[in-house]
Amino acid sequence: QERKFMSDSIKLSLTLPTEPKVLYNAWLDSNEHTAFTHSKASIEKKVGSTFSAHDGYISGKNELLHMNKRIVQSWRTTDFDEDTADSTLEISFEKVDKGTKITLAHSNLPDDTGKSYRKGWRDNYFKLMKEYFDKK
Repeated sequence: QERKFMSDSIKLSLTLPTEPKVLYNAWLDSNEHTAFTHSKASIEKKVGSTFSAHDGYISGKNELLHMNKRIVQSWRTTDFDEDTADSTLEISFEKVDKGTKITLAHSNLPDDTGKSYRKGWRDNYFKLMKEYFDKK
């Protein structure tokens, strides 16, 4: 059965007062990912390995890991229809004066969901990461 490919895409970024290496490693560590999102995550630093986050709401696979610079994942939530293809999430970490600029480029999202996923990233990741990494 053919999977439907979707068209919505979003991009958002945030600067955090910490090193790219710290953020990269935290994203790919189950305990840290769980700590900064306040919800259960299971992930490892291995290409081809599957992950889940937000108590199983999010799942996918690590497609590419460029150490301390970039993570590319296939990504879906339990809201995706079964015949909907995974979306693609690219997370990049760029060293800047004030720390690290983290940019999320999320493409191939189901039609008309971009706005709600953008809000989801802001509320469930960026806001919480800011609180978590500002304290460190």
